[in-house]
Amino acid sequence: MKKPYKLPDFYVPYPARINPHLESARAHSKAWAYEMGILGSEKDARNSAVWDESDFDAHDYALLCAYTHPDCSSSELDLITDWYVWVFWFDDDFLALFKRTKDMANARDYLIRLRAFMPIELGGAPAEPQNPVERALQNLWARTVPSKSIAWRIRFAESTRNLLEECVWELANIQEGRVANPIEYIEMRRKVGGAPWSADLVEHAAGVEVPAHVAALRPMRVLKDAFSDAVHLRNDLFSYQREVESEGEMANCVLVLQRFLGVEPQRAADLTNDILTSRLQQFENTALIEVPILCVENGLSPIEATEIGLYVKGLQDWQSGGHEWHMRSSRYMKVDEDDESGLVRSIAVPTGTGTSAARVKLSPGRLGLDVRRRSFSHIAHQPIGPIERPAFYQPFPVRFHPKLDAARQTLVDWSRRMGIVHDIAGLCVWDEQELIDYDFALCAAACQPDDSEAALDLTSAWFTWATYADDYFPLVYARARDLAGGKRYIAGLSAFMPLDCGATPPPSDPVECGLLDLWRRTAGPLGASERKRFRSLVQGMLDSWVWELVNHVENRIPDPVDYVEMRRQTFGAEFGMSLAQLSIDPSVPQEIFRTRTLRALVNSAADGISLINDIVSYRKEIEVEGELNNGVLVVKQFMELSHQQALDTVRDVSAARIRQFEYVRKNELPTLIEQFELSPRGQESLLRYVMSIQNWIAGVAHWHFVVKRYTELRVHPHATGGGRIPSGPVGLGSAAAWLNALGQTRPTPSAQKPSDAARTVPAARFSGIGSEGSAIARSGQPSAAAAQGRTPQAAAQGSAPAGASAAGEPTPQAGLGLGTAALRLAAQLSQRSGSAPSS
Repeated sequence: MKKPYKLPDFYVPYPARINPHLESARAHSKAWAYEMGILGSEKDARNSAVWDESDFDAHDYALLCAYTHPDCSSSELDLITDWYVWVFWFDDDFLALFKRTKDMANARDYLIRLRAFMPIELGGAPAEPQNPVERALQNLWARTVPSKSIAWRIRFAESTRNLLEECVWELANIQEGRVANPIEYIEMRRKVGGAPWSADLVEHAAGVEVPAHVAALRPMRVLKDAFSDAVHLRNDLFSYQREVESEGEMANCVLVLQRFLGVEPQRAADLTNDILTSRLQQFENTALIEVPILCVENGLSPIEATEIGLYVKGLQDWQSGGHEWHMRSSRYMKVDEDDESGLVRSIAVPTGTGTSAARVKLSPGRLGLDVRRRSFSHIAHQPIGPIERPAFYQPFPVRFHPKLDAARQTLVDWSRRMGIVHDIAGLCVWDEQELIDYDFALCAAACQPDDSEAALDLTSAWFTWATYADDYFPLVYARARDLAGGKRYIAGLSAFMPLDCGATPPPSDPVECGLLDLWRRTAGPLGASERKRFRSLVQGMLDSWVWELVNHVENRIPDPVDYVEMRRQTFGAEFGMSLAQLSIDPSVPQEIFRTRTLRALVNSAADGISLINDIVSYRKEIEVEGELNNGVLVVKQFMELSHQQALDTVRDVSAARIRQFEYVRKNELPTLIEQFELSPRGQESLLRYVMSIQNWIAGVAHWHFVVKRYTELRVHPHATGGGRIPSGPVGLGSAAAWLNALGQTRPTPSAQKPSDAARTVPAARFSGIGSEGSAIARSGQPSAAAAQGRTPQAAAQGSAPAGASAAGEPTPQAGLGLGTAALRLAAQLSQRSGSAPSS
């Protein structure tokens, strides 16, 4: 059969090794397969067309496991091999029974029944198996889980259920002839493909466990996800010919990219390999940078840190061994002999099992150089040139709350009290006119057109605060590459969201001041579980900004998959949606919100709108702010496109995700309601929840299309556009090193409008990290406090008591705290010398 494409050069950074117990595992696994009924008579195997003994020998799953687990004992290799025999046989058996017959109804019942053979607690009455799949699963479960903790059993059971039950997603796509969009495919392939399940077995084979209290944290999740994606993408490249051309499968990344981008199979295969390489490099970046930090910050013991290290090594072994097995198994397309060796034929090259390292072809692809170059070669503040904003897909009607005008004025008043619109020299984030132009009340009014006026005001304030904080944080910490200070600042914000709504520290800047006020107004009426969920959404958004800061410290454009998944948090998408969902009717079970259907609705909406944000803010972020966490830039660098081509591609991805929202709502939501047997009240509540997401899509998209934030690009006195990156020390204790800079005059940017420079707003003064310039006047003259010989603290007291505004809201404390020594010293020096230090 003619090959659809030439297999690319794979990035395999670690040589494959092989377990010395291979032959005993081969003998054991065949005997076990006969015992379970996987091999044998047609009656035993139920479907003799699945495998016969020659198929079993040719697939050689013992070789796969010997390559992927080179260091485990003979008995452990037998167990692991049996698991892989079972999972591959299940996949082929399910294809014959349900995928080819398109028997959706019986497929669901068949899969749900398998849960009974994976009990978390041991010792109960076992279920009675009725076929080889159930018999083998029961046998494997009993041999595997007794040595592991409850936390591991729960994780492994979830991974196994995903592997089994999400086959229905593949079956539905086959029935409809539907090919997934790229983001949907990567997400679902993790579950259907089973590599997370393989990662759990790596822990078992290595005799370790990832500590339960860190297993769900970002570094460990990314290790597992990057490992899984690389395993699946490699498999897609090798199996395209069999799956797509012979079996009619729709779940293959080469096919997904081929259809989505409208390219030939060879181009789609090369792009798939680039994603595979990028995911492996993401794995390396996480293992070498994020995991050590995780171990220190979470106080892991040397034993726990060692177990994580052995787990990482096990995942690396799996990657290399899995690649070597794909090169040899009869299931897959083969690499051309010349391509495999890459060496002159006259040179003697070792061949056979365990000699892969001697046949490495030293090409840029094998070394991963092309993908790495694209990740680290970006130069900030480069001009973009002429681009056209593409037409967007947003099919939902936009409606507005009738109290929009009143909400606008309420928001301006609130922002004044919180210090958000104060003109603070050297730290000009927004002024009042910008706040008015950004019109966050418009966004809230479109997102929640039917809510109460109080809810509208609260959402308007949350949108304002989140956007202000998102502007403030990179201004203070990203430009200075101050990772330690940034992490400390974000961690400190959690103190302003106490779960018991109790005492907090005094706020020291507008971010803390606004968060404290909003938390008290929002969390008070919520129940304990709702309060905890909402806090986790806010904290997740805040923590994700540290991830963006790390990318700036490394000058690294994110891996595309990691970027999309983190963008949901950096954009605050689910946090923003939740403002219309603070209280969910108790008649809707919480389990339903964790289903694939509801997660698909939330994630597709988040991706569709966050990518629109990346498009409309592209020039602002890339040219003016020097940002590198932008989806258009990620796509441009990864695919080596022009600016316009990247914009159009990201627009297509955004449209595909919004169309997926429509598809899931129309085709999958009714089935979900039926499965959970919701009452009429529960159905109404769930549909109202989904409508709130639709309103969020329509409202946030409309806001992006009409506000001036992304069209009238202002450059402020803090000179975000083209400003130099500090080259001296940063972080706690380094204020004195910057005193000379305070005495230098910074030119006013030419792009600033005269009206902006002339606008005056009453100044507020703040303390804490990054507030050194808070008492220096914007015009370059001494502040009123400095001119009168008073400290900023005394000047801030005025008529209102410290810690409260005239209206009773919390206000920032003045001129004290970490990092403010330079503020006070600079003011004193300028007073003595008669000249004002510039901000």
